[in-house]
Amino acid sequence: MIEAAINEFCGYERILPPEITPIIGKENTQRLAQTNGIVCQQTGRWHRRQNKFGKLWEQTKVTARLAVSYFHGIGQHSRSRDTAAQRAGLATSPWSWHDFATYPTFY
Repeated sequence: MIEAAINEFCGYERILPPEITPIIGKENTQRLAQTNGIVCQQTGRWHRRQNKFGKLWEQTKVTARLAVSYFHGIGQHSRSRDTAAQRAGLATSPWSWHDFATYPTFY
């Protein structure tokens, strides 16, 4: 583990493993804020809709799984045209709904 200072004043510090490098910058902050806003808006809409029409916990789990799967594998960033899974190195190209629906371990 290495100790990495988040800013030049060392006011905020945290312990990071060596393979994680903190990236600080306006573009990354904007991307994170936009991503959080999009996920909150989408899941909020589905949550309200779900409370009206279905109260089973299984429906909540399926809704959350769909939202996270869409965000990571299908939804593309507006400027960089890649997905969160591509940025993390988990996928080589964006998925389509067909890829998502026919993935062998998804039921």
